[in-house]
Amino acid sequence: MSGPDKPKVIGEEWSDERVKSHLITQPDGENSDYTALLKAYEAMRAEDFERFVGFFVEAGRDLNAVNDSGETILDRIAEHRKGVDYARALENAGAKKSS
Repeated sequence: MSGPDKPKVIGEEWSDERVKSHLITQPDGENSDYTALLKAYEAMRAEDFERFVGFFVEAGRDLNAVNDSGETILDRIAEHRKGVDYARALENAGAKKSS
């Protein structure tokens, strides 16, 4: 995290433990699997997110979980111009769009 008193860190290496820590993300009123995927997407570089997706699937979590609008994380990421590598990681792991 960055802020006025903390410099932004770019290119920081993430350990497996740090990547896995996103598996325990608490939901914000939505499906816990969807929330964990969203928080990981927002926090990680594409290569770390790809590792996270592997750990996520290994833990038996649902890549196709939906938010309150019935949208999967792949639906959401596919809308983002810079989400191509993230979407590819999800698709390679078996994620589907809701439509």
